[in-house]
Amino acid sequence: MKILLVAATKAEIEPFLLHHEFPNFPSPEKKIGKHLVSILVSGVGMVATSFAMASFCTEKKFDLAINAGIAGSFDPAIQPGDLCRVSEDILSEFGAEDGENFLSADSIGLGKSQFYAPKISGFPIYHQLKEVRSVTVNQVHGNAESISKFINRFSPQIETMEGAAFFYACEKIGIPGIQIRSISNVVERRSRENWKIELAIKNLNNTLSQVLKT
Repeated sequence: MKILLVAATKAEIEPFLLHHEFPNFPSPEKKIGKHLVSILVSGVGMVATSFAMASFCTEKKFDLAINAGIAGSFDPAIQPGDLCRVSEDILSEFGAEDGENFLSADSIGLGKSQFYAPKISGFPIYHQLKEVRSVTVNQVHGNAESISKFINRFSPQIETMEGAAFFYACEKIGIPGIQIRSISNVVERRSRENWKIELAIKNLNNTLSQVLKT
């Protein structure tokens, strides 16, 4: 199977690249188990992710795309170091305000803002990960009041800055795409001393290797 592994930053998948001795960038690929894996470091955010995937997939064809990275958790049951698979993702800021209400892009005919991961066979490690509902944001949350309003509006479990854009690009390109996220922090007022980025990256990369070897 030809697999495209997409990460916003090289740092998030650096241990995976080193462990499997990937060739140099900008577009390395390597056989892992029965799969030929190509790497795309898209850049952070929705715009960068969509553009990078569209450009990269113009001539190359893939059977599956995997978006891997770290994320923040709204759910007290999901703590730093935990691994998740995203089953649903929302472009949370795509829509319009109507007084105190938010109107999603879908509801007012502007386009699609809600995406779902496709059902795929195989990859048992992936299917064992906790299934979560995610939101994709341009501005990560760090204010108690806005966090509370956001939770009431979307009931999210995690947030990222690329996920829904990744799903959107996969849909337009015509390849199934799945997301694997490792939690680096609880969504709260910005407090870097409480973040567990190294743990999140370590667990993410170990899981990626397990998923791709099965």
